[in-house]
Amino acid sequence: MLSQSDKGGADRALYILSVFAKIERPVTVAELMTITGLAQSTLYRQLTLLKKWGFVFESQGLYMPGPGCLPLAWGFNQSSFLLQHARRDMLALSTQTGESVGILVALDAMAVCLDMVESTSSLRCSFVKGRSLPLIRGASAKSLLAFMPAAKQQVIVQEAVQQNLLTETQAAQLATDLQQIQQQGFAVSEGEVDDGVWGVSAPLFQHQRIALGSITLMAPTARALPRSQQLIDATVKAAANISTTLKALLV
Repeated sequence: MLSQSDKGGADRALYILSVFAKIERPVTVAELMTITGLAQSTLYRQLTLLKKWGFVFESQGLYMPGPGCLPLAWGFNQSSFLLQHARRDMLALSTQTGESVGILVALDAMAVCLDMVESTSSLRCSFVKGRSLPLIRGASAKSLLAFMPAAKQQVIVQEAVQQNLLTETQAAQLATDLQQIQQQGFAVSEGEVDDGVWGVSAPLFQHQRIALGSITLMAPTARALPRSQQLIDATVKAAANISTTLKALLV
């Protein structure tokens, strides 16, 4: 919910848009009231403004992102610094392995998929562009969380415990997992986000030890396990190539 310092009109409108981005489905005003903590009159006022500008669409009492969001997404795709310099290696990794490859970044306590190259196999895994998930589960999320500043990492884990997304025991195990990821330079998961899906993710660096994003390869578990080391090595190499490109831009 909004803090006391973030309750101006612009903050409220942007907060409502961020809620739409996270829940990924049409919602009623009653649901928005519960999620945002805003009064009904305030919500209607902000929704009316967002509808006027095309950022929200309403149908039979259900609200969802409007067509005005599409030009923003297109503009992001065209100008995204990370995607511009990662796309070539994403395509190469997908072609080499035959599997789906994505680029994810951290946004608050979520991992968000910026772009996806789909596998050409009939049986494939799809992590839809724009999809988000908590930073506490899955290879992509953990590879981002592991390379955050320690203070921010602790806040995210503590909030997950407070929200009952993690038990204290799970939080302790997560801390151990994050240390291992830091040491080996990549994260692997199996079925943590979607059943039957194996994934490997490696961080992308421009500045030392703080991840700008991560590159993730995902595949059906049955196809991935027999060649897991090959997929790990290829993903880590792709991440290193992208990081080298990003760091060279600082020179």
